[in-house]
Amino acid sequence: MEDKVLEAMQKAGKPVRPGEVAQIIGEESKAVSKAISALKKQGKVISPKRCYYAPSPE
Repeated sequence: MEDKVLEAMQKAGKPVRPGEVAQIIGEESKAVSKAISALKKQGKVISPKRCYYAPSPE
């Protein structure tokens, strides 16, 4: 799930909201939010502005 979320964010090419990611990959918003939280803890996702998330530049 985390891989799908990260991939969708990279394809979007801009900061996205969890709901947008959920629509792109066809999953529940709650599940996407959980995956984003896990990715943030791993340092793979950043939040450039409130409620928006993007892959961290590596």
